[in-house]
Amino acid sequence: MDETSDPQPEPADARDLLVERIIRAPRSIVWAAWTDAATLGRWWVPAPSVCRVLDLELRPGGSFRTEFSEDGEAFVPQITGCVLEVVPEQRLVWTTALVAGWRPAEDPFITAVIEMEDHPDGTRYRATALHRDIAQRDHHLELGFHAGWGIVTEQLATLVEQA
Repeated sequence: MDETSDPQPEPADARDLLVERIIRAPRSIVWAAWTDAATLGRWWVPAPSVCRVLDLELRPGGSFRTEFSEDGEAFVPQITGCVLEVVPEQRLVWTTALVAGWRPAEDPFITAVIEMEDHPDGTRYRATALHRDIAQRDHHLELGFHAGWGIVTEQLATLVEQA
């Protein structure tokens, strides 16, 4: 754990997974990295994979769709979801249980709650993945939640701390 990270707290609900850290950048810059499609595409998947943001409609019911590629050429779907809540520079909530326009998704997996608050060293960043049950949470752990979300959080921090 580096000097900008706090010990990872336990999520409030055992079904959830959490990544939290202090990012040494103003909240407005961290928020912009999440809400600008071009910038989000620069850090949202673990390098060297490449992300393409297809939709980022920052309104309740808006579409959030991304694809990724391991070789930069053949892209496959990553996130197909729906934005649930947008509180500028504080909170962004999206889910794969729905798609744009509140339509039920074929393969629901998580609801993500991204929270940001001021901290003396920059921004306290908290990303929580909510799951239907423990089995789904455990499946996400097996897929590499901590490594993957930890890497992209580190990539986010590296990007915004250089701004």
